[in-house]
Amino acid sequence: MNTSDYGPIGLLVIQSTSLCNLDCSYCYLPDRQKRNIFNLQQQLPLLLERVYESPFWGPHLSILWHAGEPLTLPAAFYDEASVIINRETADLQAQGVVIEQHIQTNATLINDAWCDCFQRNNIVVGVSIDGPEDIHNSHRRFRNGQGSYANTLNGIHTLRKHNIDFHAIAVLTEDALDQPERMYTFFRDEGIHALGFNVEEQEGVHTNSSMQGLAKERRYREFLSRFWALNQQDGFPLRIREFDQVMGMIAGGQRLLQNEMNRPYAILSVDAKGNFSTFDPELLSVETERYGLFNLGNIRDLSLLDATQSPTFQRLLQEMQAGTERCQQTCEYYGFCGGGNGSNKYWEHGSLDAAETCACRFSSQIPVDVVLNKMELESAPST
Repeated sequence: MNTSDYGPIGLLVIQSTSLCNLDCSYCYLPDRQKRNIFNLQQQLPLLLERVYESPFWGPHLSILWHAGEPLTLPAAFYDEASVIINRETADLQAQGVVIEQHIQTNATLINDAWCDCFQRNNIVVGVSIDGPEDIHNSHRRFRNGQGSYANTLNGIHTLRKHNIDFHAIAVLTEDALDQPERMYTFFRDEGIHALGFNVEEQEGVHTNSSMQGLAKERRYREFLSRFWALNQQDGFPLRIREFDQVMGMIAGGQRLLQNEMNRPYAILSVDAKGNFSTFDPELLSVETERYGLFNLGNIRDLSLLDATQSPTFQRLLQEMQAGTERCQQTCEYYGFCGGGNGSNKYWEHGSLDAAETCACRFSSQIPVDVVLNKMELESAPST
């Protein structure tokens, strides 16, 4: 094994709890109604040891609390986590290793006390909000059926009151496709200036998407094109993740040979019970007919290095690499996506050894086309 082909671990996704206070219609997580909790005292020091005893660690580690709603736990949980992280990595940080904490939240529970917690622990905040009230509430509801929009917006306003910067993720469903003006105006007027679009996907327990079909792809292309034009008209107040990634690669003359979602140990994901996996986080603790569990083991029993010798890892790696090679051989967009995501390949084709997916057309191909088209129009000589 050549460990230079793995890692470095730049993202550590930890499921602090499996519980979510929402029941979003498009959620892929199977256990979001269960309150499994990551044991900080027993598991976090061991997890950090597993990372830094391995040959896969690098100079920068982002720890992301995600998968479930992290704020269903008390703020004291993250205070304690911060103490443990700083204690266990003090020597490494003194040598220049950068460790950051991030949290991805639906924002419904954010109040002044949570903002104090984010600030004292230097936690970077990401929120999930899908747009105007009717669009947001059509999918992001509490278990009693009530929409979460008012609570989410109150949380965002509280972040702004405390001058806490945040980025947002909007899940795009069919509801939003014909309303780019409303969507753009909403995010602009709410001061949500760093935004990424996650197109609704077929994955996990969510087996159907409202965004499937060529007609939806055409409408999404039109949506992005119009969104760009509106943003341009206002002097680009919004930073859109999909556009920024493509433009950054073009400006730097870069092309991807691989991406973090299909490179082993670029991402390490750990569930509340200590089970771990690599590649994209959506594979964590999901059981499938073809592969069984995508988990490689539990941190209490197995090191990251030893896990690479397991039959599970070897099969996942072989099929992930075969799928990536298919993409490289057959897709002209390969340099922009680096081979796509295994989770999408599995849930759309039943195998990691696959190439183009509906998800990659939405996440890579269409944004690339829109950006290139806009850049060509802007560079064309006026007549």
